[in-house]
Amino acid sequence: MFVDEAFITVRSGKGGNGSASFRREAHVPLGGPDGGDGGRGGDVIIVADRRLRTLLDFNYRSSFHAEPGRPGAGTNKTGKSGKSLTIKVPPGTVIYDTDTGEQVADLVKGGDKLIAARGGVGGRGNKQFTTATRQAPKFAELGHPLEEHKLRLELKLLADVGIIGFPNVGKSTLISVISAAKPQIANYPFTTLVPNLGVVRLPWGRSMVVADMPGLIEGASEGVGLGHQFLRHVERTQVLVHVLDIAAFEGRDPLQDFEIITAELARHSTHLAELPQVVALNKMDLPDAQANLARCQEFFSAKGLTTFAISAATAQGTTDLVAHVGHLLDQIDPLPDEFAEVPKPTVYEMPAPPERALKVRRSEEEGVYFVTGTEVEMVVARANLNTRDGIFWLHEQLEKLGVLRWLENLGAKDEDTVIIGEFEMEYAAEGYRRYEEAMSDER
Repeated sequence: MFVDEAFITVRSGKGGNGSASFRREAHVPLGGPDGGDGGRGGDVIIVADRRLRTLLDFNYRSSFHAEPGRPGAGTNKTGKSGKSLTIKVPPGTVIYDTDTGEQVADLVKGGDKLIAARGGVGGRGNKQFTTATRQAPKFAELGHPLEEHKLRLELKLLADVGIIGFPNVGKSTLISVISAAKPQIANYPFTTLVPNLGVVRLPWGRSMVVADMPGLIEGASEGVGLGHQFLRHVERTQVLVHVLDIAAFEGRDPLQDFEIITAELARHSTHLAELPQVVALNKMDLPDAQANLARCQEFFSAKGLTTFAISAATAQGTTDLVAHVGHLLDQIDPLPDEFAEVPKPTVYEMPAPPERALKVRRSEEEGVYFVTGTEVEMVVARANLNTRDGIFWLHEQLEKLGVLRWLENLGAKDEDTVIIGEFEMEYAAEGYRRYEEAMSDER
């Protein structure tokens, strides 16, 4: 089964918590803090693998989680880092952030990768919080929160040549004649339900990948028929072979077919409309083909397009068609020098969220205040509020950031509710002052 679109959720590993530990050794009565830092959480990495051709695997699994970092330990032991998770996709996969709709990566060649979710940094152990005035901190920092992103994967086939045209004009027959591809061929519309890829080897050593696209019809760019699902694959190609039923076997005018399909390409994107086209006037083995040949050749000559009268069923004219397309590719994309440096894989990263300035506001509800801002929310997320010292340390940070002064100016009182990001806590200015006094007495 060919699958060219998938939706996944990726989640990095949370950073391990720091350790609040003190030396416990014989003959060391005053052992100091020795809590180690937590380990870093694992990343989620999406990498292009040349052995893959479809996004089918994501039909069976859509959620991916990397390992969290392990917590730190005593004797300054840093926690083990979590293992990163690698997700493999076919080359040609474009990745979008579902929430913003923004394209975040275009994995064109094997080895290209996106760091889809960064692992959280490990929390600092209590050893890190030792100062001249705080020589025995009884708290440590929590690990950095994990990252989570919802992504849309869209596969655009990497083909040099795209074979386009209405249903039943002979596209599948043509690719089966010029390559080793074995598409399903039958005399009814939409026989081809998925793109077929074939490799064509040319006499002078070049190979080209040819894709037979499911039949386009009028309105395809707006979702009519099947071809609209695969217009994205044509975008990767460098040359289009437009196959027409010159015998009008289906009762359609080949010139009108050409105009309809060309208009659909232009509606999908201006890039498609500007791709070089070669016209294959197919079904020359049928009786009515000769009657239309001169008219069609004159029409396309006036447009500056090269035509080939062929019969895909008998292989008539296909050799010349393939050679011409191959020479076109040589001009557009010359074969690389065998001694040229191989391009390095491209590494993409998810765009960092914009920094949000500190903002404190009073709610319409009495005694409730909201605090937002990138830095303050991260401080709260990493504070260990299960210990008294951890709570007082958080108060110190809020004081340094100016949050407490801002709340005081807005009229906050003890036991009022303060909501910072996803955390809710009580305002305790008096309690913090009593802590400052106690610390001063200890000094």
